[in-house]
Amino acid sequence: MIIKEVMKEVLTTVTPETTLTDAYALMQNKNIRHLPVVENNKLVGIVTDRDLRLSTSRLAKHPFEPKEAIKNIMSQPVKTTHPSDPIESAAKLMRELKIGCLPVIEEQRLIGIVTITDMLDALLLLTGINQPSGRLDVRLKNRTGELAKLAMLLAEYKVNIHSILTYPEKDKTIRLVLRIGTIEIKLIAKAICNAGFEVVWPTQLACAK
Repeated sequence: MIIKEVMKEVLTTVTPETTLTDAYALMQNKNIRHLPVVENNKLVGIVTDRDLRLSTSRLAKHPFEPKEAIKNIMSQPVKTTHPSDPIESAAKLMRELKIGCLPVIEEQRLIGIVTITDMLDALLLLTGINQPSGRLDVRLKNRTGELAKLAMLLAEYKVNIHSILTYPEKDKTIRLVLRIGTIEIKLIAKAICNAGFEVVWPTQLACAK
């Protein structure tokens, strides 16, 4: 999945001269938390609802007046992403920088924005949880053909695989998180166990005699 599949294309922006009051009112009206700052069709900064709250708080060392301009508190330069970037690359950057959004730039033009919420929506889509299905966690040995054997076993039971997520474990095994097209998890889990695979979840259903 790439950024253009999850980003919001309809953008609300402000200029550097927009006041803090007007920016906050705009966020409230549009129910958004991030405002790209654009000048002469170029992205020059970004401001968040948190920036606005902190900058005008009485607890701030030098609080700003509500009528001051956004340019005085906006973050710059702005980290951005491209519509063809993989979502995992953008998510990694957001996590490393501890930021909640990335403006999307194509040919030096702001075309969208992707937020943490968009990333969570993408994760839900990738896991297939929105479809009628069941979940299985299976631990595989890290060797060629293991996934193919598991897929063939599921095919024998005429079970469709909606999604597969994998990650390496510390003991050099591979954990598979499968979303499969059946709610008969007990039957499938026992069949997987009997075929020599290790079912991690649901353990209470997997290998009961």
